[in-house]
Amino acid sequence: MIYKQFKDKKLSLLGFGAMRLPTFEKNDQIDVEKASLMVQKAIDLGINYFDTAWGYHGGQSEIVIGEILSKFDRERFYLASKFPGYDLSTFEKKEEVFSKQLEKCKVEYFDFYLCHNVNERNVDNFLDEKYSVVEYLVKQKEEGKIKHLGFSAHGDIPVLEKFLQKYGKHMEFCQLQINYLDWTWQKGKEKIELCKKYNLPVWIMEPLRGGKLVNLNQQIQEKVKEISGFGHIESAFRWLSSIDCVGMILSGMSTLEQLEENVKYFDQEKPLSAQQFDQLVALGKSMIEKVSCTSCKYCVDYCPQKLEIPRLLRLYNEYCFAPGDFFTKMAIDNLPQNKKPSCCIGCKSCEEVCPQQIEISKELASFAKQTKNP
Repeated sequence: MIYKQFKDKKLSLLGFGAMRLPTFEKNDQIDVEKASLMVQKAIDLGINYFDTAWGYHGGQSEIVIGEILSKFDRERFYLASKFPGYDLSTFEKKEEVFSKQLEKCKVEYFDFYLCHNVNERNVDNFLDEKYSVVEYLVKQKEEGKIKHLGFSAHGDIPVLEKFLQKYGKHMEFCQLQINYLDWTWQKGKEKIELCKKYNLPVWIMEPLRGGKLVNLNQQIQEKVKEISGFGHIESAFRWLSSIDCVGMILSGMSTLEQLEENVKYFDQEKPLSAQQFDQLVALGKSMIEKVSCTSCKYCVDYCPQKLEIPRLLRLYNEYCFAPGDFFTKMAIDNLPQNKKPSCCIGCKSCEEVCPQQIEISKELASFAKQTKNP
């Protein structure tokens, strides 16, 4: 197992994400016996970082992971959980939530704790002194109930900048959705650069894009291997480990087989060359690009509705590639009411200045119809 130094700790580069634990088919409840075997195997194979959250598995993940890990020496693992900022009702009961999480996880402190899913919908709540959530968490850190404080984010760059401008001095790491699809798709590259500006190591979530980079067709798999020299799953992990500020790669594994296979790719560091890195990004872009927008933003200047057209087209590409994806849906839902694709009035002013000659009004109308966007 590869380990990365984080302050006074050595963290396994592969972390155990507890969002997709094994479940029973009939009722979708966590199969505790199988989950226990997975955690035991993970520890035996050198994984020492376990990531759970208030909302995973309908609130059961913290309970199950807490129960399983309570059987192990506290020195053998690091436990991470998160303040559920995606649920706006929790901002008024932060003390109750945090206390309950410690109870559910059967611990007196969290090794790592995050503000969960900072995005367009909740960032103002995180910044609002009426709630003082981050200030409360800093206090918990001072009292030893949190060892290291960070945040995860699915918001766009302005959201991250807004959050970091106020709380960057308190943050020790940032958890982002990064993979070779999202490097351009969700502005992963720019988000990484922003974290570097604040000297924040990056934790990776969704390294396989919720399985999208596993279930590639044979032709794409062969292209990936031709580029990197590795199989398509290993390539996704090797690509991530080539980013210098990455200190943790979390994988939400559901079976022992997935766990054992993933661990094999973390036996030793084998970073990709810069050329291989860029070629995988280009391949990923070709896989998802229904509408070839270059984000020149000429269209925005001529739009009477002042719609963020490049962002909408990027989301449309994302939706077409993964229509059932939770994070895609969340990004669409979080758009302001006056910035949704349905706000396009079809005047075609944008199309007159588009260098790519994209039928923007047609694409936005299709986007609005497919997502039933009000």
